[in-house]
Amino acid sequence: MCNITKETTFEAISTVIDPEVGFNLVEMGLIYDAIVDEACNVHVVMTLSTQGCPLHQMIKQWVGEAVEKLEGVGSVDVEVVWEPAWNISMADKNVKKALGGM
Repeated sequence: MCNITKETTFEAISTVIDPEVGFNLVEMGLIYDAIVDEACNVHVVMTLSTQGCPLHQMIKQWVGEAVEKLEGVGSVDVEVVWEPAWNISMADKNVKKALGGM
């Protein structure tokens, strides 16, 4: 039985900090979904704040590595999507406040 959930996956990903703004990807609202199947394979759907993000591959790798640390995880796939486009309203209140609503 798989004990990994969407919630535990988001918790793992929250250890990944966006180096440009200093907030984790979950509180930034950049993680859209985490689909976990019966075999504990995880598919993460995420975006980045800009399509031209120079750290695109690194951030994607960091997310994968964070999820791979979950006990019992199978394969991990990280998909970056551009729809819906990210905007500051998707972030937590503390991020919006710190970034001044951008």
